[in-house]
Formats: sequence, C-alpha cells, structure tokens
Amino acid sequence: MKVGVILNPVAGGGKLKQDWPRVAALLKTHFGEFDLRETLAEGDAERLAIDLAAQGCDLVIAAGGDGTASEVADGLLQAFDETRRVTELALLPCGTGIDFARGLGLPKRLDVLLKQIAGAKGRKVDAGRITYVDDHGKLASRHFINIASLGLSGVTDRAVNADKRKGRVSAKALFYWRTVAEFVRYRFQRVRITVDDGKPVEASIALVAVANGRFFGGGMMIAPDADLHDGQFEIVILKAASKLQLIWDLRLVYGGRHRNHPAITMLRGRKVLVEPVGSASVNGALVDIDGESPGRIPATFEMLPGALTLRY
Repeated sequence: MKVGVILNPVAGGGKLKQDWPRVAALLKTHFGEFDLRETLAEGDAERLAIDLAAQGCDLVIAAGGDGTASEVADGLLQAFDETRRVTELALLPCGTGIDFARGLGLPKRLDVLLKQIAGAKGRKVDAGRITYVDDHGKLASRHFINIASLGLSGVTDRAVNADKRKGRVSAKALFYWRTVAEFVRYRFQRVRITVDDGKPVEASIALVAVANGRFFGGGMMIAPDADLHDGQFEIVILKAASKLQLIWDLRLVYGGRHRNHPAITMLRGRKVLVEPVGSASVNGALVDIDGESPGRIPATFEMLPGALTLRY
C-alpha cells in the first residue's frame, strides 16, 4: 500500500510538528515508508492531496485539524472526479478544531489510533458540496466532510482563526468565549431557506447548520442525529430570540440537549439553498465550511452519498 501524509506544521500550536520524530517512527512501524508533504498556506492541503492521489497513493493521512482534514478530503474527491480512482482518507487529528474526529470516536492515543487505521478497511461515508460567494464576490465551490453553516458560526470562525491564543488554550474554551463575544455583537440576518423541493421558509436567524457530522465549534453537538452513512443532511436552524437566553442555553448544545428548544428547528434533506432576503450586503451571512470562513451566502449545499472512503 502506498501511503502519503499531509502535515499541517502549525496545527495545535505546532505540537504535532514538535513531536514529529516520534510520530514518524510510529507511522513507519505501521505503514512502512510514506510520502510526507507539509502545508505552508491555506489551500495547500487540497493541492497536495490531488498530487498524492495522482501519484498513485492508496491512502492519504491528514495530520492536523478539521481544516486540514477538510482540504485533504476536498482534494481527494476532486481527484476521484477526474480519474475515478479511489484514494482512502485517514485522520491524525491535532488542531484547534478536531470535531470531525470527535464524531468518529477516534482513539486519543497516537499509537492506538495508527494501529487501528493500519488494520481497518475503508468505509464509504457521505460528503457534501457547497457553492457560495467568496470574499472577492466570485462564485466558488468546494467539498466538506463535517458541517457547513452560516451566520454566527462564520463570524466566530474568523474570530477564532485570528485569535493569538489559538493553539495555546483549549479549543472548547476558545470557541465558547469567541462564540459568546461574537454573539453579543451579532445582528440577526433574514434569509430564505429551501430544503429539497419544499416550500421556501423565511426567517431571521442566528445560525443555519447543514450537518453531515455531529460536532462543531470545539465540541458543540449541534446535530445529534447526523449520520455519515444515511445520505441526508441534518439541518439545524437557530432563529432570532433573546440573546441573553440563547447565550445561557448554549450549554445545552454541548450535550445535544437543544432539540426541543423553542428557537431551534431541525430538518432533514439532501439539498439546501440559503439566500439573503433583501439586501445581500445586509443579510449576506458569512459561511463556515469545516471551521473555515471563505465567503458568504447565497449558498447551495448538496449531499454526495458515499462519496468518500474513510479508513478509521
């Protein structure tokens, strides 16, 4: 088996890079020789994944956080679209956000995790594709594996990624405090939501999450019933309500206890369109794609059943 590893050297404040001699030795024990590539900037993991797939890798291991895993998955899915050759993905999670790995229940001990990956068989899991408007006003599209959302999550992503404490404090604490701080300033935005061929619904929202996985935001179980194998998104809509009450009720999300909250609507579907109502400059909510915020709505979310082969 030909194995490639894509390492984000700054993930988790550089902890994985600092421990790399031990990590590399464990990788070699379980997989033999491997092709190591390091990212230098945003978007590199996608490009490197395409290159490794083109060179015939059977398995690519994403070593980093949710952003790295998402970019690698995006690259592998693009490569499959071109060649129809399957390259499996595995995760070596380390970063500010490791929510996708959390949803998979991966072992925390590195030696146990790598042994499990080496002995596992690839499993087909669902993925998503989002089309949105990037920060330059152009139409853009990419795949996602965990959760794509809009509203408060988008502004929180930008705040977390710009925070100098990133990598030095726990992800849960950083996401919680940045979420609260951004929510205090947040202005509810009016959007139109269409799920599959259903009737469009207009609402003032704080958040719309289109979920393939269950967790985001450093451990928030936003979509407790999401399933990577059912071919459908769980769609969570948080409507405008008292900010003080919603901030207090944020604690419910960590345990997935928000299903019956009066401000929450949960839906299921395979395609979701979210558009700003009225002025796009006022209601063009920022999107969040697996922990990164590269643009805004209007956005279309499409389910790709069984599109990705994951080894875990």
